[in-house]
Amino acid sequence: MISNERPSPFSRRPYGQSPYGQPKPPVQEDTLKSETIQIERKAFVFTLKENPRGRFLRITEDAGGRRDTIIIPAPGLEDFKRLLDEMVKASNELPAKSILPG
Repeated sequence: MISNERPSPFSRRPYGQSPYGQPKPPVQEDTLKSETIQIERKAFVFTLKENPRGRFLRITEDAGGRRDTIIIPAPGLEDFKRLLDEMVKASNELPAKSILPG
């Protein structure tokens, strides 16, 4: 590496590591409420948490050992709920397309 080059902050790096190689300090998170729901072969864990930056909802999907997580800051929960309600309504109102055998 040329002396004036710096690592890109957009390159892939291990979780919890800053672009310059130092690990991020852990952030204290308090769990306020947690619920799990099983839908077909997927388990969803909804966890309301709080840290020094505020409250947030963490939704973790576990499907066959693979985990994916999204985090929604508390100020966005009402908008998230409204949009989710709209999707549920659309799913119930729109006719299902037939699935062709593959």
